[in-house]
Amino acid sequence: MASLKVRGRQHISVYQALIKEPGGSRARRSSAERHFCSRCGSGLWLFSPQWPELIHPFASAIDTPLPVPPEHTHLTLDSMAPWVEIDWQPHDLQFAHYPEESIDQWHARLDLQR
Repeated sequence: MASLKVRGRQHISVYQALIKEPGGSRARRSSAERHFCSRCGSGLWLFSPQWPELIHPFASAIDTPLPVPPEHTHLTLDSMAPWVEIDWQPHDLQFAHYPEESIDQWHARLDLQR
């Protein structure tokens, strides 16, 4: 989070999804906070108190150059729409669900941290 710089913070709103309890009509508010621009609706980042040292920015909200990774991780492939075409590269990893490796661990392993 130390590298996040935000201009126009007064235009940022936070949304917390309502999650229905299984088998019931009651709902609880998600602890994850989705930050977005209140003027145009663009998604900016997600923060979860479950991982307080991390934020998860939407790629479309990053306006600084990023390194090109030597591999990509394709995940939740078991729920991908049938019309999705993936540009598989030789070193890419594939997972039906979520891998054990976190996003932070992936960046560290590939030396992509700033």
